[in-house]
Amino acid sequence: MEEISSLLTEQTFAINTVWVALCAALIFFMEAGFALLEAGFIRSKNTMSIIAKVIIDITFGGIAFFIVGFGIAYGASNGWFAFDMGISSNDLGLGLTVSNKLFWFIQLGFAVAAISIVSGALAERMKLWAYAILVFVFCALLYPLVANWVWNPNGWLALRGFNDFAGSAAVHAMGGFAALAAALVLGPRLGKYNEDGSSNTIPGHNLPLAAVGAFILWFGWFGFNPGSSLGAVGNWELIGSVVVNTFLASAAGGIATMVYTYFTYKKIDITMVINGILAGLVSITAGCNVVGPGSAIVIGLIAGVLVDVAVLFFDRLKVDDPVGAVAVHGVNGLFGTVAVGFFAQEGGLLFGGGTSLLFTQIIGVLSIALFSFCLTYLIMKFLKMTVGIRVSKEEEKAGIDAVSFGVKSYTSNE
Repeated sequence: MEEISSLLTEQTFAINTVWVALCAALIFFMEAGFALLEAGFIRSKNTMSIIAKVIIDITFGGIAFFIVGFGIAYGASNGWFAFDMGISSNDLGLGLTVSNKLFWFIQLGFAVAAISIVSGALAERMKLWAYAILVFVFCALLYPLVANWVWNPNGWLALRGFNDFAGSAAVHAMGGFAALAAALVLGPRLGKYNEDGSSNTIPGHNLPLAAVGAFILWFGWFGFNPGSSLGAVGNWELIGSVVVNTFLASAAGGIATMVYTYFTYKKIDITMVINGILAGLVSITAGCNVVGPGSAIVIGLIAGVLVDVAVLFFDRLKVDDPVGAVAVHGVNGLFGTVAVGFFAQEGGLLFGGGTSLLFTQIIGVLSIALFSFCLTYLIMKFLKMTVGIRVSKEEEKAGIDAVSFGVKSYTSNE
C-alpha cells in the first residue's frame, strides 16, 4: 500500500508540474503580446524603445523578483509583508504540489505582466535607465507587497476572504493605477494637447501588429487564469469553468465595444475593439473561479463599454496613455474585482449573499489602487528630481530609436 500511495503522489506531482509549467510558459509568452501590442499602437520612430522597455520588464523585473520580491510575497507573512529572501525550499504553506522553483516561475509571469502594463502608458517619452530603476523597485517591493496581501495565506486581504483568483486587482489594478501615476508625473507627449485643452490624435503606426499582440495576449490568458489553479489533479471542474468564463467575458467585451463604437461614432473603432477584448479578460480575471457563464458575459459586456468611456475620460484629464493601459487594466481591474461581490454564485449580492463579500472586494481593490498610485507617484517624483525621467525634446521629435539606439525599426532598401 505504501508503494501504491507513493506512486500516486509522484504521479500527482508529475501531472501538476507539467500543467503549471505549460501555463507558466503561456504567461511568459504574453510578454511578446505586450511588446507587439504596444509597438503597434505607437509611432514607428519609437518602436524599438517600447520593445526595449518590455525586455527591461522581463530582465530587471525578473532578477528583482528573484532576489527580493518572491520572499516578500510568499514568505512567512505578518499580514502585510515577509522578510524571506530568494526561493526557499521550505514549505510555503500554500499546499503546493509543484516545486517552489516552478511556483516562483509562474509567479514571475504575474509580476512581469503587472509592470508591463506600466510600460505602455509611458511610451515614446521616458528615459530607458530611469524606467529600469522603476521596474526594479516595482518588482522587488511594490508588487510583492500586494501579492502578499492577496495570495499569501496570512495576508490581511486573504484572511478577510478577498477573492482575486488570477489578479484583476493584484496584477491589473496594481499595474493600471501605477501607470496612471507614472503618466501624470511624466507628462504628455509633445503635440498631444493644445493650449485650448483639446487633444490631437497620434495614431499608431501598425494596427495589424497591435492586433497580433492582442491575439497573443488573448492566447496567453488561457494560461494566466487556468494556471492560477496551481495544479490539474482534482481541479478539472474548476479549470473548465475558468476557461469558459475567460472566453465568454473576452468575447462579450469585444462585441460590446464594437456595438458601442458603431452607434456612438457611426463606425466601428477596431483599436477600441482590441481594448474591449482585453478589458473583458481583465474584468473576469478576479472572479473566473466563482461566477457562472451568464455572469461572465454580463461582466464582459460592461467592461467593453467601460473601457471606451474610461479612455475618453482620462484623455479629457490630459493623461496621455498611448495604449489605453489605465482604462483597460486599471479601471477594468477595479470593476472586475468589485463585480465578484455582485456576481459570485456563493456570497454575491445578486445571488442572495448579502453585502459582506462586496464590501471586502471594494476595500481590497481600493487599497491596492491607492497604494499603487501613491507609491508609484512618489518613486517617479524622486526619479524626476534625481536621474531625470524624460528624454529631451530633440530626442522625442527625432524618435528615441534613432537617438538612443542608433537604429530604425523599419529601413528602406532604396
